[in-house]
Amino acid sequence: MDGGRPIRVLIAKPGLDGHDRGARVVARALRDAGMEVIYSGLRQTPERIAQAALQEDVDVVGLSSLSGAHRHLFPRVVQSLRERGMDHVLVVAGGIIPREDQAALREAGVAAVFTPGTPLGDIVAFIRENARRREGGG
Repeated sequence: MDGGRPIRVLIAKPGLDGHDRGARVVARALRDAGMEVIYSGLRQTPERIAQAALQEDVDVVGLSSLSGAHRHLFPRVVQSLRERGMDHVLVVAGGIIPREDQAALREAGVAAVFTPGTPLGDIVAFIRENARRREGGG
């Protein structure tokens, strides 16, 4: 990001999903790409994720779900961010998300959905491109 400030990313696991290997792999790739990454840990509520994003002053929230609750939880995270005046935060998602659910998530405010097998470089590039566009509250 401009001014020497790295892109700040919160990786979060909403709901009861207890599997975080993929989230940790993505977090490592983002760190290796020079981003600051905060990992919220497992079993977070949408409200706690949004509050952590606010406290950590992040540019991006990355949500991960393997539990099938993404259609319920991810829109609640986006709404909680909006309620805190954080419309500028880029929200991306990953995990086991069926193709038929992806359009609904985008309509709810999720900018991109990355499924298993997505090259890590593609995730890094998308965040770099879109977080920069959102600088300055864009």
